Amino acid sequence: MIKKRIIPCLDVKEGRVVKGVNFVGLRDVGNPVELAKRYNESGADELVFLDISKTQEGHDLMIDVIRDTAKALFIPLTIGGGIGTVDDIRQLLDAGADKVSINSAAIKNPELIKEASDIFGSQCICVAVDVKYDAADEDYYVYTHGGTKQTGIQAFSWVKQCADYGAGELLITSMDHDGVKEGFDVEFLKAANQLVNIPIIASGGAGESGHFVELFKETDVSAGLAASIFHNQEVEIQDLKARLEDSGFEVRQG
Repeated sequence: MIKKRIIPCLDVKEGRVVKGVNFVGLRDVGNPVELAKRYNESGADELVFLDISKTQEGHDLMIDVIRDTAKALFIPLTIGGGIGTVDDIRQLLDAGADKVSINSAAIKNPELIKEASDIFGSQCICVAVDVKYDAADEDYYVYTHGGTKQTGIQAFSWVKQCADYGAGELLITSMDHDGVKEGFDVEFLKAANQLVNIPIIASGGAGESGHFVELFKETDVSAGLAASIFHNQEVEIQDLKARLEDSGFEVRQG
């Protein structure tokens, strides 16, 4: 049995970790390096930094943060947010990121997935997919801009296309479940996972330990990601892993 991964996500703006609701009312919650150390010590399997800076200088403000964080971490670090080119990816990997997560740029130019995977190896390339259910069409679609802009791309088709283009991993966020804390979208995730042979990280909906148990019981996804429940220490990662083990799942011990 493949060991299930637990992954905290940090929203980073101008070099600081912030928290808000749908990126509104953001407040500073700490130094990313210090928070990364805490997660490293608390048993997290990986860490995701989502750069939500509105700067025009690309990722220049993140480079020093990534370097400092990577030195302090013994777990993989994934950087996402605003990555548009192969040069962006190279810069972030050179700074110490283990993986990058691309979203809008992949939608605009799917060939970027293939090009980046060929250059850096597919294990470095994660494609983030934000999905939302359309009741009128009775289907799931890919969204951008925090779930506000529908791309017109059918979600299951895009999931398969990303894998075919060489993505090494998918980070799937259910916009309908995100922030609601009532559980992951197991129906979509189960179907998506059956379409591809690459790991899927599930995001959106975690509110308690039981939601991770349900996720791994109902789907074969590789990992569960959450933010606020770990930030606020509503759920401790070691306690969550103990519960998963009690439920029959193998997890990595920190």
